[in-house]
Parts: sequence; structure tokens; C-alpha cells
Amino acid sequence: MDKLVNYREIIKKTLTDYDNFANRSSKKKYETCLIFDENHDHYLWMSIDWVNQKRINNTHVHIRIKNEKIYIEEDWTEEGIATELMRLGVPASDIVLAFQPPEVRQYTDFAIA
Repeated sequence: MDKLVNYREIIKKTLTDYDNFANRSSKKKYETCLIFDENHDHYLWMSIDWVNQKRINNTHVHIRIKNEKIYIEEDWTEEGIATELMRLGVPASDIVLAFQPPEVRQYTDFAIA
């Protein structure tokens, strides 16, 4: 399977699994959204709600594919989405922790860009 197609499928499966797990919780009080834009290779898992007449939208995970690498732009999962991606076969050398400043990335076990 083509690397890009494979990465898209892994990302969509991972975010769908997280969303399904969150929706099974009895404590959940918000609506979740999955956004998969394969044309621009952006993938988001979000929640939306109204709290005290204020609109709330939180991005839990934002991933994009750029230059055949997976850039994790936002990650508020407990274990870290990179761990799950590696468990599904993505090498650390193809994962960029883009939420880290570029000068810090060299100290992680992941790609710098």
C-alpha cells in the first residue's frame, strides 16, 4: 500500500477509535467531531458545546501530513497520539511533534521536520 494512503488510514482509524471511546463515557457532556480533509491532509478530533452561554470548541488532536511525514500539531490525549501511531506501524522518524518548537524537536525521539 502506498505510504500516504496507509498513513491516512492509520490516522483516521486512530482518531475514530478515540472518538468512539470518548462517546461511550457516561461522563461525556459535549459533542465530538471528526474532521478528515484528505485533499489538504488535515485530520482533527474536536469537541463542541455551549457552557454558560459561551461557545466552546476544543481541538483534542490535530494531525496533518506534510512531506510524507505525520505532523502532530495538537495533542491533548493522555498517552500521546504518537505512541498509538507507532503501535500501528508508523516509525518515529516519520512523526514530527509539531506542537514543540523547532529548536526543541532535536531532543525528542521523533523527526525534527
